[in-house]
Amino acid sequence: MTRILLDAMCGGLRGFLRMCGHDAAYALDRDAEADEAALALADAEDRTVVTRDERLAARADDAVLLTEHEPIDQLVELAAAGIDLTLDAEPSRCGRCNGVLERVGHSASAGENRPEYVPDDIDDPWRCRDCGQFFWKGSHWERVERTLVEVRARAENE
Repeated sequence: MTRILLDAMCGGLRGFLRMCGHDAAYALDRDAEADEAALALADAEDRTVVTRDERLAARADDAVLLTEHEPIDQLVELAAAGIDLTLDAEPSRCGRCNGVLERVGHSASAGENRPEYVPDDIDDPWRCRDCGQFFWKGSHWERVERTLVEVRARAENE
């Protein structure tokens, strides 16, 4: 998957890209709001810069310049630029912090260390190794999948 750095204007793409398995760092989460800091981070971590800032895109070694304001329209631009927007078969990146997810064992599934927000009928959730957030494939996953199918279709037609 692609290693991406989303600048401050593209934060609405984080969850979608992470659900597709991309290592999508967000500049504001990494104290890289200033162009110099963003460029240094992208260079150090070999990331593609995704931005709406023409000057930043021109200065980056690898960048995707977006023109749209709304996240769904930006996703269409990313798909047209060749970024794979297909959901992972299983969740792999944390939507909150971008950490790696791991399958939770039976003890957490049975209630031990299981947060109240995880539905009782979820047998095999995933947990972020970094922040501890739990994830599972539910109705949100299905809505995002439908959205991404529509996004890819729009990108093919543009």
